[in-house]
Amino acid sequence: MTAPRARLAALAVLVASALGCASQHRPAAAGLDAVAERYVRLVLAMGRHDKDYVDAYYGPKPWKEEAERDSVPLVVILRTADSLAAALGSTPPAGADELTGQRHRYLERQLQALAARARMLSGEKLSFDQESQALYDAVAPTLPDSAFAPALARIDSLLPGKGPLADRWDVFQKAFMIPPAKLDTVFRVAIAEARRRTRAHLTLPDSESFTVEYVKHQPWGGYNWYQGGYRSLIQVNTDLPIYLDHVLGLACHEGYPGHHVYNMLLEQALVRERGCKEFTVYALFSPQSLIAEGTAVVAPDVAFPGQERARFEKQVLCPLAGLDTSRYGRYEQVHDAIDSLSMANIQAVRRWLDGRSSREETVQWLMRNDLRTRERAEKDLSFAERYRSYVVNYGLGRRMVLAWLAANGGDAAHPDRRWQLYQTLLASPRLPQDLVPQPLTASR
Repeated sequence: MTAPRARLAALAVLVASALGCASQHRPAAAGLDAVAERYVRLVLAMGRHDKDYVDAYYGPKPWKEEAERDSVPLVVILRTADSLAAALGSTPPAGADELTGQRHRYLERQLQALAARARMLSGEKLSFDQESQALYDAVAPTLPDSAFAPALARIDSLLPGKGPLADRWDVFQKAFMIPPAKLDTVFRVAIAEARRRTRAHLTLPDSESFTVEYVKHQPWGGYNWYQGGYRSLIQVNTDLPIYLDHVLGLACHEGYPGHHVYNMLLEQALVRERGCKEFTVYALFSPQSLIAEGTAVVAPDVAFPGQERARFEKQVLCPLAGLDTSRYGRYEQVHDAIDSLSMANIQAVRRWLDGRSSREETVQWLMRNDLRTRERAEKDLSFAERYRSYVVNYGLGRRMVLAWLAANGGDAAHPDRRWQLYQTLLASPRLPQDLVPQPLTASR
C-alpha cells in the first residue's frame, strides 16, 4: 500500500524544513531533536520493507502505529534520508557541546546507512566491503589463510591425534557440553554472576529485568530483544549443542554487561536524561550495530578479567552442569588459541558473498580454518545469507573495541580503567570511526 497524499506531503514539509535550517545555519541541539524524530519515523517506515531492520523500539506508540498503518515507498524513504543527511552536513555546528557534536555525526551517519539499505532493497548491488562500509562504517582487513596458521598449529599441539583438527576439537569439547536438562540452571547462575559483577562497577536502574526463552530454528545462537523500560527478552537458540564457554559468553554478550546493559544505559543517559529520541529505535543494519556487537563480544573480558573466568567456569559452572574438570586446563588453552581465529569467519563469508567461492567450498574452509563442524559451518552460512556483511560487527568489532580500550589505558592489566571506558562507550553516541585508537581528550 502506498502512503496517502497527506502523509507524503508531511514528509516533504519535514525535509524542506530541515533543508531550510541548513541553508541558514546547521541545527544545534533543538534542530537535532527535529531531525531525530524524522530519523526514528524513517526507521520505523523501513521496517515495513525489511522485517529485520527494526531491532528495538520503545518510543511514542503513535509513531509505530502510523508506520504500521501507512506504507511509505522505498523511494520516499531514500530521498528523505539523503536530504536529511545533506541538511545536517558532515561538520557539527560551531560552538556545539560534545554531546551535540556526537549526536550530529551519529544522526548523519545513521541516515546515510539507512539510505544505503534502501538502495540495496531497491536492487543496488554492493560488494561485501562496500556494503560493510555503507552500513557499518567499517571494512575488515583481508587476511591470507596463513594468518590463521599459528593458532591452528597451537591447537594441533594441544589436541594430538589423527584426522582433521576440527573433528578432534569436536570430540574433545563434547566433554564440556551442557546437558539440556541443566542448561537453564547453569545459564541463570552465569547471568546472575555477570550481573553481580556489572553492578559492582556500573550503576544500573533498580527496575531493570530480563526474561529468558529457549528457542529453535534460528540462524543465531542468542538474541537480546530490548523492550524499553530497562527490560529485555533474551532468547537462546538450542538447535546445536551448547558448551561451557558458550554459556558464560551468552550471559555476558546478551545480558551483562553486553546488549542488555548497552540498551539500558542509552535509554537512561540519552533518552530519559537528555531527550535524544533517536535512541528509542535501533536500526539493525547501521553503524550502531558495530558498537553494540563489538562491546558485547568483549563483555566477558570486561566482566571476568584475567583468570577470573577460568575460576568461575571450573569451580562453579562445571560442578553445576556435572562436568568433569580434569581436562579443563586444556579446554581453556584451546579456547585461548581459538580467540586468534575471530577474523576467520569474515574472510570466508566475504569470499562467498562476493561469488569467489561456492557454498561447499566455504563450508570446507570454515571446517579447516575456523574449526567448525559441518553443522556449525552451515549455521554460519545461514546467518550470512540473512544478515550478509553484518558478520563484520563481531570479529572486527571485537578488535576495534579492544584496541580503543587499550589505547586509552583500559588493557587487560587495568581492569578498573577498562570498566570506566567501557561505560563511556556504552552510554554515548559514538560511531565505529571513533574507535580508531587515539587517547581520549581531557574533556572526555
